[in-house]
Amino acid sequence: MKTEFRPEALADPVMAGSEAIIRKCVHCGFCTATCPTYVLLGDELDSPRGRIYLIKDMLERERVPTPEIVKHVDRCLSCLSCMTTCPSGVNYMHLVDHARIYIEARFKRPLRERLIRAMLAWTLPHPARFRAALALARLGRLGLPLFNRINALRPLAAMLALAPARLPPPADDSNALVAGARGRVALLRGCAEPVLRPEFRQAAVRLLNRAGYDVLLAPGEGCCGALIHHMGRETDSLDAARRNVDAWQRLIADGGLDAVLVTASGCGTTIKDYGFMLRDDPQYAAPAAAVSALARDISEFLAKIDLPAGQPRALTVAYHAACSLQHGQKVTEAPKRLLTRAGYDVRTPAEAHLCCGSAGTYNILQPEIAGRLGDRKVANLERLRPDVIATGNIGCAMQIGQRTGIPVVHIVELLDWAAGGPMPDTLSSLSTD
Repeated sequence: MKTEFRPEALADPVMAGSEAIIRKCVHCGFCTATCPTYVLLGDELDSPRGRIYLIKDMLERERVPTPEIVKHVDRCLSCLSCMTTCPSGVNYMHLVDHARIYIEARFKRPLRERLIRAMLAWTLPHPARFRAALALARLGRLGLPLFNRINALRPLAAMLALAPARLPPPADDSNALVAGARGRVALLRGCAEPVLRPEFRQAAVRLLNRAGYDVLLAPGEGCCGALIHHMGRETDSLDAARRNVDAWQRLIADGGLDAVLVTASGCGTTIKDYGFMLRDDPQYAAPAAAVSALARDISEFLAKIDLPAGQPRALTVAYHAACSLQHGQKVTEAPKRLLTRAGYDVRTPAEAHLCCGSAGTYNILQPEIAGRLGDRKVANLERLRPDVIATGNIGCAMQIGQRTGIPVVHIVELLDWAAGGPMPDTLSSLSTD
């Protein structure tokens, strides 16, 4: 794609990077077939190709973002399915991230949007605040019928609908060590996952300990920064990245790490990108790149080690591939191979490449589109007639679990159970051996 950026603008390395990405696009349109918003809405401007044109025009002319541009960029899920499809290697992820940062700095949103986005940024990345908010949300559910009728309040309704009827106990934050360990791994605490489904981490820790690994939770580590990064809040997201790089570097210096493991694939995609995010920071560029090189999705790591033999479970599992895992990290086969090796009958739904609509805060900020995508995803999963649905991302688990009576678990819960761990609580109603 031809570009006409001013030389002065290209003196900015970030702008120069985006210009190089735009020039790679040959506007072939392959991305439109796999873009969830284009599939749903049929609007060229809600496709990656259309958004690239809008972003090019905005950045090239150094324009103040218009409401129309913001609307279509906001509708992007950052599912990155387009990057899997693109034959030209266009790094749409970095381009749309830059566009969001540009918009955040130059566009004044309506007050309602600013308040909701500020509330999400203040709450979701902080487990204690998020837990308190969910406790209050159970009372707020009484207002759901009213919120759903008023368009301006639909994001609040979507947020309240995510609140579980009962909050589980807080996740254990202590290290889990084993005698004669064969290695050491750091496990990301996360922010939303330990509040909503702490059993995901518990299963991962048991499984890793059983395989002979010490599991460490780094003091000082916090939210990976993905949620605020995709809202265009650059300063906050880079601060989060620096804090985590510092925390994991301390563990590396004090005995080394075999990997930094992540059980929420949305977080993993961002942590693997720390090296890029901090590339221009002279103090953090090298340490961030080292951390990114160590980062692994839990399924990637487990696929390369010897897991203890256990008792196969005769269950049919519908595997939902999170976009952040299959498109963002290109991890596609490891989760399915692990589940099959553990004795499960693994099935993949139609349209497995399409997003479920969770996408971080998307199901709150874009509830109508997210709802349609969630319903479509669940319909495809239920056609497989599975006993259980397995995924590798907390957002997907919540989005899908809202819409089906089939239990939704993390793949590590099934792997832990097959290797001798307890049956996941969500499967207690199933009749199994």
